Amino acid sequence: MSVLPPQTRAEVEKFLGRTSKSKEIFEKTVKYIPYGVNSNYRAWEPYPIYFSRGSGSRIWDVDGNEYIDYNLAFGVLVAGHNHPRLVEVVSERIKNGVILGFEYENVYKLAEVISKRFNVDMVRFQTTGLESTHHAIRIARGYTGKNKIIKFLGHYHGSHDYVLVATKPNLYAAGHYKYPSKKPSGPGIPGTALEDTLVAQFNDLESVEYLAEKYGDDIAAVILEPVAMNIGLVPATKDFMKGLRKICDDYGIILIFDEVKTSGKLFGGAEEYYGIKPDMKTMAKAIAGGYPLSVIGGKKEIMEEVGPGKIPHAGTFNSNPLSIDAGLVTLTEVLTKEAMDRSIKFNMELTKAVDDVLSDEGIPHNIKTFGNSGTIFFTDEEIMNWHDFLRHNHIGLWWAYFISMMNRGVVPTAPGYDEQWTVSVQHTEEDIEYTIEKFKEIAPILKEDIPKMKIIEAF
Repeated sequence: MSVLPPQTRAEVEKFLGRTSKSKEIFEKTVKYIPYGVNSNYRAWEPYPIYFSRGSGSRIWDVDGNEYIDYNLAFGVLVAGHNHPRLVEVVSERIKNGVILGFEYENVYKLAEVISKRFNVDMVRFQTTGLESTHHAIRIARGYTGKNKIIKFLGHYHGSHDYVLVATKPNLYAAGHYKYPSKKPSGPGIPGTALEDTLVAQFNDLESVEYLAEKYGDDIAAVILEPVAMNIGLVPATKDFMKGLRKICDDYGIILIFDEVKTSGKLFGGAEEYYGIKPDMKTMAKAIAGGYPLSVIGGKKEIMEEVGPGKIPHAGTFNSNPLSIDAGLVTLTEVLTKEAMDRSIKFNMELTKAVDDVLSDEGIPHNIKTFGNSGTIFFTDEEIMNWHDFLRHNHIGLWWAYFISMMNRGVVPTAPGYDEQWTVSVQHTEEDIEYTIEKFKEIAPILKEDIPKMKIIEAF
């Protein structure tokens, strides 16, 4: 830890002292599970933190430390932990069976709610966000009869082969600013996947137009996060979205919004903000209050091509009663317009206070928000895409911020420098006030001259 300034080094030592039981569990777990985790994004140095329970806006780790939680399972728990109404509905459903092997009577009710709220004609249900983007791409290919897709540098659409390309390359592997390289996200991604996946620069229409002109007759779909949330939080500009819609219309390309996260950020998702209607969209995470549910929605003429003897779509756990009932109560009784607006209001209060503290301390930063989420970039430079993120964001400052807030009983964001915070409908004014006070405490630590460093170098 010699590379760290004194105050940050003290915070790291305090953190290690607070999480000794997590270390014990990690040492047992790592013998049987690689890195001690079942998702690579939960692995961090020197060991993952293991948690035991959550309630409302709070979460407790195995050492008994209590935290106000703004990670919220990477944005899943906009309903908060263990929402009382969800507990009531799900408990009753468990008594009557969580999977029946046939279609469940309430599927049409949830389909109707989603169609109206998110402005889609027809839907199909799955369990995970990964499945939704995977099937959406297949449907676009089946409908158009074309194979290639365009994705964007730094965007994450789940861990299936065709989109595990150019997700988190380093600055050198990312390639040209306007014409990013097709770097696989790791070993095991077949070359055939790379052949049909094209990579464009986010917020740069010229980059998309170049690919459309070169491969237009072979491109089935463009898929993107309207708000990139694997780069901290970077919204697309409205002009970019308008231009993207026009390019897709001009070349007969299906436009897919990956709203796995943004479907829980505003009441009507990203389309509510941009006013741009995609041909298809995927929704997941927050829509079922913590239970596994994802949705593909789209235009009727596209979705009707899915079916027996047509475009394949299947899954044993699809539309299971537990997830359907959880989704129904979440979208009609928990994530209401009033509740979502309140969480957005709290997010704006938190954002303004953090911005004021950083400005008063003279700490380089800019903060981006969308709905009930936000992120701090520790730089004065504008962040518009993954290239900008790698070139300008001060990761050392982010790490000091994360560890210092954890030590004060706040999980400030997901445990990754490229994630964001989320405010749930169960967060309170008192939670926001406490978080702001603790942020004021750590500001002097952030003001230290912290060099850019890899996360592992903190330990």
